[in-house]
Amino acid sequence: MKLAIKIDIDTLKGYLEGLPRLLDILKAHDVRASVFFSMGPDNSGKALRRIFRKGFIKKMFRTKAPTAYGIKTLFYGTLLPAPMITAANPDLIRRTVDEGHDCGIHSWDHVYWQDNLPKLSSETIRSQLERAFSQFEQYAGFRPDSCAAPGWQVTPESLKVQDEMKLTYCSDVRGYSPFMAEMNGETFATPQVPSTLPTLDEILGDVKAEDVASYMNLLHEGLNVHTIHTEMEGGMMQGQGR
Repeated sequence: MKLAIKIDIDTLKGYLEGLPRLLDILKAHDVRASVFFSMGPDNSGKALRRIFRKGFIKKMFRTKAPTAYGIKTLFYGTLLPAPMITAANPDLIRRTVDEGHDCGIHSWDHVYWQDNLPKLSSETIRSQLERAFSQFEQYAGFRPDSCAAPGWQVTPESLKVQDEMKLTYCSDVRGYSPFMAEMNGETFATPQVPSTLPTLDEILGDVKAEDVASYMNLLHEGLNVHTIHTEMEGGMMQGQGR
């Protein structure tokens, strides 16, 4: 039985505040994680367009989103300009690399990908990913070889682009064990290492904050992948469920 920790960074707050806290915890316990960076603008305020989707308001209340993400974050890209995430402090990327963590790309624009992917052409997807990969290389001095899609969203076009990029692996989806993705009758070449456990924002409300570690009883033989978010475990939920 093995447990891998996957850290997704969605927002400026998560990058500047949550990531350093998680890096400190990981360093104290001599643990390495896979960290996936949203590189470009924080357009979190545009996510409020999902308000009419089933379950969205319930999730906002259950996860205490204003506390977790901050009031300013909830207006970025709408009432407030969308700030650039990693450009605010490139040293955090370099610190993550220097401390031995596996680093990859989460997105260029997290909200744009999550809300629009089914409509995006291969050219647009390629542009989004290339901007993120190029900026990471500018800051870290090397090109990462993995990515993890926002919102667990993939299409045949996005999988084709990832294959073209010759990535070592992707962690785009949910599942039980590593596999090769198939969509529309086509098998893709880049291995998928899926998240296998529920995320904290998915179980809050059903499980008390102090009991969140209890869902680790879902661990199974082989590889388990647990996705955490800098805005949650690196923010208001830091230290819960020990």
